[in-house]
This record gives sequence, structure tokens and C-alpha cells, in this order.
Amino acid sequence: MKQSAGTLLYRRGPQGMQVLLVHPSGPYNREAPWSIPKGIPDPGETLEDAARRETEEEAGIRPGELVPLGNITYVKSRKRVHCFAGPAPEGSAPRCASWEIDCAEFLPLAEARTKLHQDQVPFLDRLAALLESGG
Repeated sequence: MKQSAGTLLYRRGPQGMQVLLVHPSGPYNREAPWSIPKGIPDPGETLEDAARRETEEEAGIRPGELVPLGNITYVKSRKRVHCFAGPAPEGSAPRCASWEIDCAEFLPLAEARTKLHQDQVPFLDRLAALLESGG
């Protein structure tokens, strides 16, 4: 089974909670859903280290402290995605740091829910539960 790992970084913004999402580049992805910054671990790399690396490579942000949010499995491809959440570093300004994406933004939670790949939406619910519990 293919695996990838990524982060769900969050911050409080003028419209409440915001999360960092990226959009894949290329004309064939114009209508594609957004995603958490993620990618395939390198040989010998831990899932968390891969998530950190991919976030920096795709969005130009180096994550701080992270906690695991578990994983989901895509319905169609059966690919497993592992997610780690944490507060965005103070003053973080996402940018397209890789040819793989054409947009990297902090989006309000409600907007993120409509743009995020449907199979990844449980990560938003898990983040909300984590933050409500004070974690």
C-alpha cells in the first residue's frame, strides 16, 4: 500500500481558526481538490520527518511541535495518508515552494472543509476535537 505523510498546521486568524492547505499544480489539476501538504517518505525516513520535510518543500514553512492525527485511506486509490497537526510558527507566510503546487494558503476552517479532498476531511474533525480537548 502506498503511504504518504503530511501536516495540518493551524492558526487563529481574523475569521477564526485557519489551516494550511495546498493545491496541486498543472492544467489537469485545475479542478482538483486541495490537500494538506504531504508526500511519500524517503527510505528510512519516519512518517513525521517526511511530513515536516514535505510541508517545508511545498509551502515553505518549517513545522514546530506536531502531534499525530492518525491516518485515512483514500477510497479510490487505497493510498494511506498519515497526518500530524501543530500550530503554525508565528509569522508563517506560506508560498509555493515547489513546482508540485500552485497555491499554498491558510484558509478558514469552513472554507477548508469545502475545498479539501473529501477523504482528508476527517483530519479537520480530528483537529477540531484535539483543540476542543485542549490538546
